[in-house]
Amino acid sequence: MKRTLLWLVIIGLAAGFLGAQEYKGKGRVFGIVTDEQGNPLEGVTVKLFYVKAQQGFSVKTDKQGKWTAAWIRGGQWYIDFEKIGYAPKKISVELQEFQKNPELKIVLTKIEGLVVTDEIKEMLEKGNKLFEEQKYDEARAVYEEILNKYPDAYPIWKNVGNCYFAQEKYAEAEQAYLKILEKDASNADAFVAIGNTYLNRGDQTKAFEWYAKVDINKISDPVVMYNIGTIYYNNGRFEEALAYYKKAVETQKDFTDALYQLGLAYLSLQKNQEAINTFEEYLKIDSNSPRADQVRAFLSYLKR
Repeated sequence: MKRTLLWLVIIGLAAGFLGAQEYKGKGRVFGIVTDEQGNPLEGVTVKLFYVKAQQGFSVKTDKQGKWTAAWIRGGQWYIDFEKIGYAPKKISVELQEFQKNPELKIVLTKIEGLVVTDEIKEMLEKGNKLFEEQKYDEARAVYEEILNKYPDAYPIWKNVGNCYFAQEKYAEAEQAYLKILEKDASNADAFVAIGNTYLNRGDQTKAFEWYAKVDINKISDPVVMYNIGTIYYNNGRFEEALAYYKKAVETQKDFTDALYQLGLAYLSLQKNQEAINTFEEYLKIDSNSPRADQVRAFLSYLKR
């Protein structure tokens, strides 16, 4: 009886083991991944998913951009290609188990900013949660773990810098932000962040040297424009603030915060007619809030 039970256990374990690897067979597939210029891409995650078994596994490309997946079954497979900084690509292919499969040639397109893949999403959410809880050392450790594992995720250096910044460790924050510029020499966020470290260290001259590095024509996010404008405005540099607020409003016409600050910038520069025009535009979008009452008060004053 005991021997029978033992065999049943062994058979059960074997069945479970085989069930967990139903995608395995005798086939082989290989390919190469390049960028748009034909340069091989190392470290691309290639996820292979066997549709029939609803199972799969992953491999990575080597320095020549090549990858190989062996011991696979024939049938329909979904294959995803992911690399930080590139638009992910998904394909569906019918693979053969007992015949040679053709080489898969994939081209990935470079994109701006960070693409959060499945591999880092969970870790990033964990780090952000710790940051929100003001557990800055723990959050930074998570961000640095991501960077150690995925060096291409360089925008996360901003998260590292923000942890130091929140702890008033401005020199360390600056070094983290500089890591972004090593990969993206014209990154506006990094310029502003470094400028902020100097502003908080009481060095306005150095701070505004960094702010001045930002090319306003290369910024597409109206919130970034608004934030830079507000830094200038709060430090009495109204002409520079005006340029950023105007750009923010041109980009997003219903951006009430930027419209309001644009009116204040005109008012500070004694450009009264421009201020009137801006505040009147503001009221077309927002006429009921407490700030709208302030705008009406400004208009009443300006039109006397």
